[in-house]
Amino acid sequence: MAAQSKLMPTKEQIAQLASAYSRHRPLVQRGLTVSFVFYVVISTYRSFSARPAASPSASSKRKGKGKETENSSKPRVAVDAVFYQRLSRILRIVIPSIRSKEALLLFMHSSLLIFRTVISLYVAALDGKIVASLVRAQPLPFLMNISKWLLVAIPATWTNSWLSYVQNKLALAYRTRLTQEVMKQYLGDDADPQDLKVFYKLANLDDRIKNPDQMITHDIQRFSTHLAAIYANVAKPVLDVILYNYQLSQNVGAEGLVLLTVLVQASAALLRALTPAFGQYTALSAQLSGNLRHTHSRLAEFSEEVAFFGGEETEKMLVEREYSGLVKHENHVLTKRWWHGCVEEGIVKWLWGSFGLCICAIPTFFKLPGVVALDMGGRTEGFVTNRRLLLSASDAFGRVMYSYKDLSELAGYTTRVATLLETMSDVRKGKFEKALVSSASIEENAKILRGRGVIVESDEIHFENVPIVTPNGDILVRSLSFYVKPGQHLLIVGPNGTALTLYVGCGKSSLFRILGGLWPVYGGVVRKPPASQFILIPQRPYLSLGTLRDQVIYPHSKEDMEARGVTDDDLRAVLEVVQMENIIEREGGWDAAREWREALSGGDQQKIAWARLFYHQPKYAVLDEATSLVPPDMEGMMMDYATRLGITLLTVSHRPSLWKYHSMILQYDGQGGYVFTKLDAERRLALQQEKEALDIKLLEVPKMKARLAELQEIAADRTRL
Repeated sequence: MAAQSKLMPTKEQIAQLASAYSRHRPLVQRGLTVSFVFYVVISTYRSFSARPAASPSASSKRKGKGKETENSSKPRVAVDAVFYQRLSRILRIVIPSIRSKEALLLFMHSSLLIFRTVISLYVAALDGKIVASLVRAQPLPFLMNISKWLLVAIPATWTNSWLSYVQNKLALAYRTRLTQEVMKQYLGDDADPQDLKVFYKLANLDDRIKNPDQMITHDIQRFSTHLAAIYANVAKPVLDVILYNYQLSQNVGAEGLVLLTVLVQASAALLRALTPAFGQYTALSAQLSGNLRHTHSRLAEFSEEVAFFGGEETEKMLVEREYSGLVKHENHVLTKRWWHGCVEEGIVKWLWGSFGLCICAIPTFFKLPGVVALDMGGRTEGFVTNRRLLLSASDAFGRVMYSYKDLSELAGYTTRVATLLETMSDVRKGKFEKALVSSASIEENAKILRGRGVIVESDEIHFENVPIVTPNGDILVRSLSFYVKPGQHLLIVGPNGTALTLYVGCGKSSLFRILGGLWPVYGGVVRKPPASQFILIPQRPYLSLGTLRDQVIYPHSKEDMEARGVTDDDLRAVLEVVQMENIIEREGGWDAAREWREALSGGDQQKIAWARLFYHQPKYAVLDEATSLVPPDMEGMMMDYATRLGITLLTVSHRPSLWKYHSMILQYDGQGGYVFTKLDAERRLALQQEKEALDIKLLEVPKMKARLAELQEIAADRTRL
């Protein structure tokens, strides 16, 4: 007992300690307040700093050979170092310099946020004065304070409206900058000498992005909105927490502020531990929505084929499968948001509210050193002011907590936008990720796929030992060599088949994709003019959105046409060559706008494509069954006119009537082989006619055999009689 009494402080020691604390309390208060400010800044930084995500090695262990689990296909989303690297890259795009319009809007936004916080502090003090004048029954001070309340409402409402306006303008400015950058890479830029056709390669040579339209329109818009809002949702609450709690510490003491911080941080840690991965949910939701939109767009694009095959039930099943996956995911997210919302409101609103009320009561129940005693009005004024400050601080801290959820959703959209930018950058460098056919793993084929050929600009076309390889690694021809000199038309033929055969069968259309710079060259040497000297006329020509004039001069504009010295009368002369001059009056003039794919028949569409060829007059024209829907006499007329213009033709067609217009032939056998030689049209036509005659005679052989059997049977019957 004696030992314990020695360890216990005496009353005199306690009194001395309290006296020393009272003398140095202002210094202690300042130290605690400064420490609190540093703590808020550091803890906020740590909350939003890089968090460890699933390691690549761990995810790779979940992958089988040649297969991936369902989880491995989900986008990697986390508020980690990768997210901040991606966000930093995008920020350099949307805010290019401190003198940019976006930087000015951001400065205006910051100024308005600070001004609104100052107004809130003033209103909190004014609230206490109004209630104190009521308790003291002082009408004149009460009316004066009400007048101040009405006056402060003018800048307050002005500030709130301007905040919303500037934030929306900032989101729109971010979206504009980002869309311009994406479109510059996606569709090219006049300042970029390289014509890389990224939009084509992204859709056909790479598997990472299935729906670029969704990313360019919806995902960029959502990213810009979240980015503009995240600043107000992070910077403003942090500033509010510091200012409100500083003012609160002046009223109730920094000791209560320290106690409140400990209790709030403990419950906040619990809330963070219970917060689901909303960022990954957001990215996956955007991906599933894009897949559903892509399925609907495919149905609209191939509606005719689906209608002919009667594939409505199959297409309905595909659409319902995508929609079912989306609904299942959204229901899962709604469930997570429901219970998280319950926990969040219970902690942020009610638990923290009870902590705050206890802190506000400290000046009432305890005498603070250095604070004079107050009457009922003074205590009421202090309580109301402190409670208003506390509610504002609690709301600000809650918004800091909520902002991590917003940051997670921003991480989801950042992943989508960054993936688009990174994939386009890889495509521009010739780096593709495509699922390959099984034969691509064979060593001989893999060696070809690892190689790269040489492209040399030349006036003529010359392939030297060039492999023809599809984007999925299927090698159609291992080594192709041929040449086309200006004025020397080339006919390309091969086994008949469907459109799929043209793509992966013998390599007829694949050859054109290499000439147009769409597919990479995996070996050999390709000498060819630039892609701008080629024009493709497919069996189903492309007709753009726009006027009748736009269809003939595409991709030129009216200004480009006039700069070349071409008039509407010249275009009429071109249409007269293809016997379509009557369409000008029929459709309402050159400026008439239609959905031309529906307004024109298949034959008229092919004639418009030929008129486009005669307008541009390139060195080479690639014709892929381009005359299949026009009469033979018109076909010959267009061929002759193209020759007179000096256009060299590379034609895929099985119509014998076109043979006489070509001097060379490249014939595929469909098994990886080919023959390139001069074309003797008359001899080949004679052989074709002889073959057709023999085919007709061979068709008569079964009938003749049947008739012979009948005659033999009749003769046998007569012999028996």
